[in-house]
Amino acid sequence: MKSEILQKLLYKKFRLPGERAIERAVQSFSPAERLAFWTLSSIFVLSGIGLVLKTNGNFLVEVPERGGHLTEGIIGSPRFVNPVLALSDADRDLSFLVYSGLLRPTPDGELIPDLAERYEISEDGKTYTFFLKPNARFHDGQLVSADDIKFTIEKIQDPAVKSPKRGNWDGVVVEKVSEREIRFTLKQPYAPFLENMTVGILPSHIWKNVAADEFPFSQYNIEPVGSGSYRVASSRRNSAGIPNEYRLRASDRYTLGEPYIRTLTFKFFANESEAVKAYKSGGVESVAGVSPSLVSELSRSGAPVAVGDLPRIFGIFFNQNQAHLFTNKEVRLALDLALDKDKIVRDVLSGYGSVLEGPIPAALTGGSVGKLSEKEHSKEEARALLEKNGWKKGVDGIYEKKTKKENFSLAFSLATGDAPELKLAAKSIQEQWNDLGANVTVLVYETGDLNQDVIRPRRYDALFFGEVVGRDIDLYPFWHSSQRNDPGLNIALYVNSKADKLLETARTLSDREKRLETYAALEKEIGNDRPVVFVYSPQFLYLIPRNIKGITLGTLVTGSERFSAINRWYIETSKVWKIFTRF
Repeated sequence: MKSEILQKLLYKKFRLPGERAIERAVQSFSPAERLAFWTLSSIFVLSGIGLVLKTNGNFLVEVPERGGHLTEGIIGSPRFVNPVLALSDADRDLSFLVYSGLLRPTPDGELIPDLAERYEISEDGKTYTFFLKPNARFHDGQLVSADDIKFTIEKIQDPAVKSPKRGNWDGVVVEKVSEREIRFTLKQPYAPFLENMTVGILPSHIWKNVAADEFPFSQYNIEPVGSGSYRVASSRRNSAGIPNEYRLRASDRYTLGEPYIRTLTFKFFANESEAVKAYKSGGVESVAGVSPSLVSELSRSGAPVAVGDLPRIFGIFFNQNQAHLFTNKEVRLALDLALDKDKIVRDVLSGYGSVLEGPIPAALTGGSVGKLSEKEHSKEEARALLEKNGWKKGVDGIYEKKTKKENFSLAFSLATGDAPELKLAAKSIQEQWNDLGANVTVLVYETGDLNQDVIRPRRYDALFFGEVVGRDIDLYPFWHSSQRNDPGLNIALYVNSKADKLLETARTLSDREKRLETYAALEKEIGNDRPVVFVYSPQFLYLIPRNIKGITLGTLVTGSERFSAINRWYIETSKVWKIFTRF
């Protein structure tokens, strides 16, 4: 019985009042009632629409959409858009976008698979085997194979090609295992070797008929075909045949996904002032590597700036072989104590940098390594240290010290390059040390002359210069005693047997934490000897447009690595329900 009643209720038809019934009801209202009815009805409808829109908005999120265009100004002209030969910033910027390597750096300092699907390292740390992604292709559609990897590395190793990367591949044996498998064998373990895997790969089917001595003259250096995130769509050249503009288009074949920004245009300028002028006028939307003083000025007027960390150190390297003055340890310590490094970062770098107290920038280690001393810098303490060790001011106000073997005067030259920041920093150092009671003469050299006539033959009393430590943190080239002479990079001419052993051990350790522990012990040795006054670590500055989102720079070994995550940058957006972002 109950089931029959329920069944009748379910099948019962319910009808809403029809349009005529509503109309008759409204007509029966008085004028005041009609006004109230329509007012309340309008409020009800509008509230309903608003509620629906608000509810819909709560479920919508903004997501990147493919499209948009970026025009960037680059200082200098490209000559070798070729990862094997790239020399200038313009070369490296375009090569980074057009070509890709087995691995790719990320803004957070990691190396992720790019052309490679995965890799294996042997237990003894000497053999690295890489397996290529099956879908990895060059922009012309050809598959990337082990032959291309082998070809590229062998060209780097060929002395006739004169690749600037040749030193990174000395003694490495390259072996093709199969079409998708390539093996590298080292003479001895070298933990930072993975960094080499970021080098761009050439298509052997295009380059195989180009002789080694003809490599620099090939048209493919300016009409490149790679496998990177962007492909060359077109280029323009001036009357001398030099490219002055490149237009790139996002590659739908890129292994890490087609970039959101559809096209990039690069325009080239002779110097920084021309590039910044174009930025101000709207001729370009972004410029990288701009000097801190100009960026500081532009940022005050509202220009957006992206900032990255550079694993570079700048310091004053003492040559004790040429200037015997520096064999007195108290002199090296006093000069360090007397230098106000915060002032240099503030005045020279406009705050875009950090004070350096050791051979490793804190950005690379999170501050766990990279500080030799907790002592505050003070001229008073520096003077007290000198006087405690027998130094006295002469009639000219310069400190002097007399010993049985030699008479010393706190007077020396400071060599540096002609880059604006180097000259300004050297001037500040000179003024601060002269105020201490030293007589410092600054010698400024053109970059080529500095390298050829000063650094390589080690002809300097003290040298204010920078070193690129790199993401892999291999300090061996800079501090091992075997690297004191050219082409070694030990420009402090540092000799310490215990330090040598630590450096040799560190480069064999694949465990990063153990390597940092070893470097912490090395820093104690360097701190005790103090062969260098560490000054600052600079930041990378990138003027960008307001409409680009997703830019994260992180740590960059070179300026071109600002593009390491360009496939995640975007200009265009759309809104979708949150649930669809999961798919």
